[in-house]
Amino acid sequence: MIPQLDLKAEYESVKDEILKSVHEVLESGSYVLGNKGKQIEKLLSEYVGTSYGIGVANGTDALLLSLEAMSIGDGDEVITPPFTFFATAEVIARVGAKPVFVDIDPITYNMNPALIEQAITKKTKAIMVVHLFGQSADMEKIMEIAKKYRLKVIEDACQSIGATFNGKKVGSFGDTGCFSFFPSKNLGTYGDGGMVVTSDKDLYEKIKILRNHGSEKKYIHSDIGLNSRLDEIQAAILEVKLKKLDDWNQKRREIANRYSEKLIGLVKTPITVKNREHVFHQYSIETENRDELASYLNHRKIATGIYYPLPLHLQPVFHGLHYQIGDFPIAEKVSEKILALPLYPTLKEYEQDDVISSIKEFKGDSNGIN
Repeated sequence: MIPQLDLKAEYESVKDEILKSVHEVLESGSYVLGNKGKQIEKLLSEYVGTSYGIGVANGTDALLLSLEAMSIGDGDEVITPPFTFFATAEVIARVGAKPVFVDIDPITYNMNPALIEQAITKKTKAIMVVHLFGQSADMEKIMEIAKKYRLKVIEDACQSIGATFNGKKVGSFGDTGCFSFFPSKNLGTYGDGGMVVTSDKDLYEKIKILRNHGSEKKYIHSDIGLNSRLDEIQAAILEVKLKKLDDWNQKRREIANRYSEKLIGLVKTPITVKNREHVFHQYSIETENRDELASYLNHRKIATGIYYPLPLHLQPVFHGLHYQIGDFPIAEKVSEKILALPLYPTLKEYEQDDVISSIKEFKGDSNGIN
């Protein structure tokens, strides 16, 4: 079986360093909010290009804590795309605000900036922009709109660590940048983990308190917060893997470029916009008969994934927002055709050739991988 992601192979490539780093934590006797956590906060904020980092329990909490630190809640509106993982809109609803969806650009699958201003009302407090699949949204235009209307910007960069826009890393444009270290991410832990980065000292101090039960001083609580802390073992793992991230992302780009070269004309392949550096968290094609192709590949022992089969505005839980089929036609169309192929840094060329030749066979192309 060719998996969509091979975490075991990745682990084998860094096993000795991981075990050494984890052993240091176990020997230290300090397992939460210790030196490893502080070190990865420093390293990752420097990597992204911000002043501060706050390790949290997961990427969802990173988004949630950003909203809470900005005092966004009941009666407020937050603009976000409908084509993304559920957590993006979930946290907006969780704080009592209303997610207001804006359709996506058909090339990058990210929020279309040309549609944002018409969605802004007197209740709009923020834009939660998503950098989907590893490619940045158009942060120049989005930040111009945010400045014009005095809106906060939260970057959901959970899938795109290391990606850039005009040479600047995602997560460093908005008021906060949010990352997930779920195992499947380009930079993943062996459990859950997340981080908020910011250059706003007040937001940094607020989120640091909120992640720890609203407490700055032990047993003294100034806020209603969460128990959302990045533990030391996961921080130790991230410290090792961060050193490999740029090389792994480059390998992902090389594999993606080879897919695109071999599959051109058969399916719609991802396009990297010229002023952006893609890190290919997913390599997602678009094709007619998507489900039939997925079934065919599965029969050939090739795993695939569908990200995402149902846009957020059509999710049952959001029926109360009164969106209808047809409201966001690009997101709806993409959700019916999109399919993610196997892509990870340790994917062998012959395995990729199997994927390519299988797609060509399904499409009736007799030229193999040439």
